[in-house]
Amino acid sequence: MDTPIDGPLDPGPHLGGFGGLHGGLLLALMVAAMSERAPGARLHSVTGRFHRPVGGAFAVEAAVARTGRTITGLSAQATTEKGVHAEATAIYGTAPSGGWPVFAPEPPAAPPPEECELFAIPPEFVPISVYMQIRPVGPNRPYAGGKEPELTAWIRLVEDDRPPDLLRFILLMDALAPAYAAVLSDLVLVPTVEFTVRPGDALATAASPWVLLRARTRAAGPDGWNEEEIDAWGPDGAHLGSARQLRVARSA
Repeated sequence: MDTPIDGPLDPGPHLGGFGGLHGGLLLALMVAAMSERAPGARLHSVTGRFHRPVGGAFAVEAAVARTGRTITGLSAQATTEKGVHAEATAIYGTAPSGGWPVFAPEPPAAPPPEECELFAIPPEFVPISVYMQIRPVGPNRPYAGGKEPELTAWIRLVEDDRPPDLLRFILLMDALAPAYAAVLSDLVLVPTVEFTVRPGDALATAASPWVLLRARTRAAGPDGWNEEEIDAWGPDGAHLGSARQLRVARSA
């Protein structure tokens, strides 16, 4: 993920998510392409929209939509010969003068990751999960028929002791099962339609590979459409960023 985007990409089925290439990884690749066109600027927000799964080789193209004194807007697309599979828009900014009041959400109470049990996602359901270590916090589990649509867990990439940079962070923000799955009993797909990530200031100084994620469904309708919000913290309690996902449950 540290390699610049150059030419067609074919990550392979081992990096799949719900029925295609993992959405967080795909969004990270589009951000990598956009970041090449905004040198020296910081990503403040990116929104990806997933129109259809990516199941093989694809290309990523990025373009500058607008450049201002402090704000740059960019866009990107992931395409195959079938057309556009996903698109993203992003807001980058240069650092203005500081001194403004600072606010960030407080982390939930959580034991350190080494005191939490390991949770394994079936790789046949989410192949990329074999590259992640997930340690849930609290009683909620995916597809356990619980009462609250919320999941909290420590997560990190395996065999990678580096703290999350921007691209790793985007990938990890899409690493948990859907929060909505905590109230479901059957193993059904709840894919992402729209995914927005907003990295926080503390991400630049993160020192641990572990990230504490709390995901909660804010609203859900009878047609399966649901909105999820996600927050991330480091082991030191620093808020690393937030995300929102628009998802839809699909019957088998």
